[in-house]
Amino acid sequence: MGCDSHGNLTDAEFSKPLPSIGIYVATASLICGVSMFADLLHGIRHRKYWFPCKFFSLNATTLTFISVCVKLSLDLNTPMPSRQDQLAKLSSSVFFCVVMANSMPSLGFMVTQDLLMNLVALGILVVTDVVNICIQLGTGAIYVFTQEHALVIVLMFLMFMILSFSAITIPSTKRYLELKYKKKYEFALKQCPSYAERRKGVPKLREDLMKFWMMAHTSSPQFVMARSVTCTTSGFLCFLSAVTLAEAMVRSYFLQPRSLGFCNGESDYKWSTTLVLVSQGAAIAIGTVAPASRWFSAVSLRCPSRGAKKGLRDELRVESYWYDCLSEKKERSLNLWMLNGRRSRKLAHDVNRWMLDVCIATQHGLVLASKFLRFITVYFVSRILLCCLFLTFKCETVSNADSCSSSPSTRRFVLHLEGEEELVDYMVRSNREATEHLIQKGRKQQPVNLIELLEATTSISQGFEGIWDFDSDEVASLASGEPPNCWALPLVTLTSIAVALPNINPCSLKKLVKAVNEALVYVKKFEDVLDIEGELANSRQAAEVVWLGVDLYHKWLNVDLRKLSKPQKTTTQILEEIVEIAKKEFTDSWQKNLIFCMKHKPSHWPIKTLAANSMYRISQTLLNRYESGDIGTEEALLKDVERMVSDIVAGCFCNAAQVIGMKCLVTAVEVREASVREAAMHLGRTEKILEIVDRRCMPALSHHKVAKIDEWREFYRTNRCISLTRPSSQCTTRDLILNLE
Repeated sequence: MGCDSHGNLTDAEFSKPLPSIGIYVATASLICGVSMFADLLHGIRHRKYWFPCKFFSLNATTLTFISVCVKLSLDLNTPMPSRQDQLAKLSSSVFFCVVMANSMPSLGFMVTQDLLMNLVALGILVVTDVVNICIQLGTGAIYVFTQEHALVIVLMFLMFMILSFSAITIPSTKRYLELKYKKKYEFALKQCPSYAERRKGVPKLREDLMKFWMMAHTSSPQFVMARSVTCTTSGFLCFLSAVTLAEAMVRSYFLQPRSLGFCNGESDYKWSTTLVLVSQGAAIAIGTVAPASRWFSAVSLRCPSRGAKKGLRDELRVESYWYDCLSEKKERSLNLWMLNGRRSRKLAHDVNRWMLDVCIATQHGLVLASKFLRFITVYFVSRILLCCLFLTFKCETVSNADSCSSSPSTRRFVLHLEGEEELVDYMVRSNREATEHLIQKGRKQQPVNLIELLEATTSISQGFEGIWDFDSDEVASLASGEPPNCWALPLVTLTSIAVALPNINPCSLKKLVKAVNEALVYVKKFEDVLDIEGELANSRQAAEVVWLGVDLYHKWLNVDLRKLSKPQKTTTQILEEIVEIAKKEFTDSWQKNLIFCMKHKPSHWPIKTLAANSMYRISQTLLNRYESGDIGTEEALLKDVERMVSDIVAGCFCNAAQVIGMKCLVTAVEVREASVREAAMHLGRTEKILEIVDRRCMPALSHHKVAKIDEWREFYRTNRCISLTRPSSQCTTRDLILNLE
């Protein structure tokens, strides 16, 4: 280390870490490859064959990984004489092209500032890589595959220009599609049935959801970017770069291994270059699939055999949205506070306009070239198909069948840009299939125990009267006011009491706990949407805390419920003990937080106070019902608790249509598609439950009042003398609830 005896620097140890650096590069390449493979699987799994970027997108992390992956192509002075060394340099550049093509759809979700910063960082990497490769071509560090390197450099520059100029269109296309979305959404609301109409619940809800999914998906910024002509062109360039690497590998290993004239010796990276070549080759093979699929899809959809008969002039027309943003900037004045003179300001404006004119011309040229490339590709592919009569006949048959399957009522909800008219039928078909797939996927995750509970109690339940029965007005209040009820807290309180009952069949109790556990998942989602003002936040949190103890430890606020349910105790004694425990817990919590409770309204009481108050009122109500002789045995009491639980859950599920509609109405375009997708999955999971609920007779409540359990109780309080008849086929949840207008 340091200097030798002659004063010269000892550099023998300098190259020792290079194999470790090669492993580092290979690992980074594998991570990128795995991320691209995850996006590939995600697209196939969700039937998004345009392959959105979920795991691998253009951001600071991926840019850092890319800078590591192209280390070998940036190395200027390390001798790399062997075949795998030279191929590794080429694979690094091709890998760069592949990751750019893969991450292009992710530009759609970026805000303007992030978009600019990421593209600047990417541009610095591109320029650095290209300059270093050119230097190595000049110095002889790269002495074979010079033509391949030159082609890859051109492809890399073209892809970066396509990425940069495609990003310019994002603000204008977002704004345009957002306006169309709002208009279509208002139109979709008018298409929904009004409060007074009598229509089938679940099928119509599925149809409405399909409209919202169609709008959300087709206006998704990633999908808009992925189906653009520039993105499909980048897929072709990506495929071409991968073919270039494949050609070099085949030529060096199989066809002309000797004539290429590889030098003898070994690089300082040693065996790690082979590892880099293998890892990057695998990543390139995986990463080429998604961009190439976008290109192949664009070609097949515009094939004349599928009915598209646009001429060259129409095909090469450049739409205005490609350069609207640049044209707007050209008309704006510059904020030149540093320039006071008229001539200097005029010169600055002229330079700015000239630069924007160059950008507009470049944008026009890129789009025109992309469309021409697509037209040429479509022309040759169509000629190939015409030579294969069987394939042509099959293609026409499928096309005609698919065209017939796309209904005009659904087509009008497809949001598309100018020049994308040919894609409308395809988007209708694919989105309809995707919606059905999501609903079907949700059906496989239905809450079985909850469905069994609702089915079992439907025959004994009188509509939704359990919502009134669980808390009697005859029970005296422990404080001056009563907090409002949420849907979840009565459920967990009733189940807690059921756990403490003696002489109960363990199997029945276990099924009840499982059913409530499944119900709370949906009740929580409903209340997250319905409780907009957060008035019931403390009650909902109290329900979560109580249920955590009951479900996992059979405890209610540190009270062991199983110890209460001793066989030697009667049901009356246990209920009385629960009432006293709840009273004591309420009193202790009230005294501890007296000033806070007196200062704030009941809905803001502490969690333990709310939980204790709920337990006191419900247990006292059940005790009164049991002592009155209405309920004879412990099993009958459990059945009564199950009926109340079932009615509360059914009442909460009456809000399903409203919740699904509200989840579809998401203003943020970045999360709109995911929200509607979750709504479709939710419909599939709860479809059977909604059918069960629709068989019950609904009280005459508006959809605003149905969202609150206390409004149900108020209805039953004022209409206790009204006897509800059994439901008819025209009395459905949707008819009385869903009023999205």
